[in-house]
Amino acid sequence: MKKNTFTFILLLIIGLVAGTLIGQLLSSVPALSFLTKSVELSWKPKADLLVLKYDLLLELKLSLISLLGLAAAFWLYRKL
Repeated sequence: MKKNTFTFILLLIIGLVAGTLIGQLLSSVPALSFLTKSVELSWKPKADLLVLKYDLLLELKLSLISLLGLAAAFWLYRKL
């Protein structure tokens, strides 16, 4: 597989999603609660330019297990 930016970003997104899904599956295990505790980051840019008006909300919920998924995706990209 050819290494390029699109592949890199796609693998990182897949790693984050996979880590989040694993975190949701492990959320019922009390001993692993430190892995599934998430921090929410949000950014809400908006503008009113009289001709164009936009309001956008970006939210990112990160947990330790999702960051591990991100690291695994980065490692996988390096191995390609």
